[in-house]
Amino acid sequence: MAKNIMLQGTASSVGKSILTATLCRILKQDGYNVAPFKSQNMSSKSIFIKDNKEISIAQAIQAEAAMIEPTSNMNPILLKPMSDIGSLVILNGKPMKNMNAVEYHNKKPELRGIIKEAYDRLDSSFEAIVIEGAGSPAEINLRENDIVNMGLAELVDAPVILIGDIDRGGVFAAIYGTIMLMSEDERKRIKGFIINKFRGDVELLKPGIKMIEELVNKPCLGVIPYIQVNLEEEDSLVDSNKCTRESLFQQLNMEEESSLNQHRYKELRNNEFERLADIVRNSADIEKIKEIMGL
Repeated sequence: MAKNIMLQGTASSVGKSILTATLCRILKQDGYNVAPFKSQNMSSKSIFIKDNKEISIAQAIQAEAAMIEPTSNMNPILLKPMSDIGSLVILNGKPMKNMNAVEYHNKKPELRGIIKEAYDRLDSSFEAIVIEGAGSPAEINLRENDIVNMGLAELVDAPVILIGDIDRGGVFAAIYGTIMLMSEDERKRIKGFIINKFRGDVELLKPGIKMIEELVNKPCLGVIPYIQVNLEEEDSLVDSNKCTRESLFQQLNMEEESSLNQHRYKELRNNEFERLADIVRNSADIEKIKEIMGL
């Protein structure tokens, strides 16, 4: 049985996907056979993998960070938005049907089994699983039948680390509010929090960290600096000033994607995962995180 950890966020776009990928790379560096998992991803950006199955590009990137081939088990449900109120539902890499938001919400209890089966397949093949939540667990209107945050953590019995984004402001309120909106059992699953996208002198942040630790009775497991990420990412992850696939090719001064260029491109991507791992390893208590996982 694999050891697991789940990264949940105080909101969308707090950096869960990149931190999930980076933690996968760190655990791989430390000798663990690790896989990413996200039960449901809503994204317009996807990728076709082996057997012509379609998953979110974010989970493919996370698998790349873990140095394994991506599979549909890592993202059993992909929602591709087709309108403001509906999406194409892709199950285990294959299109199912278009559903509106209410129809999909009512179907969630049936999807729990599909999610658990996909997770169990990973569980039987890997030593560690890094799980990414979606949006925020404080979306109390969606708590019933939840399959992406605390509902998933309960389903696979995962400890949770909460990620807050200080770059957008209000990180202490976001951390406090998120935890306080949880039930007592859900709060027990939170083993600590990480402040992401910090700019400046961390010494100025320490008094606030001490206060919020006392308020929520949870430890701060790291303060991650704001990082320019040189990886293509799904639309819910990126800021307009971040680098993309094209910027990596610009580093090569090449216009054509020849086989040689592709090899160099993969090398650059691997170097980027290593760079991210170094930054996070130096900014977060990785040994404590591994202890939380039971590794």
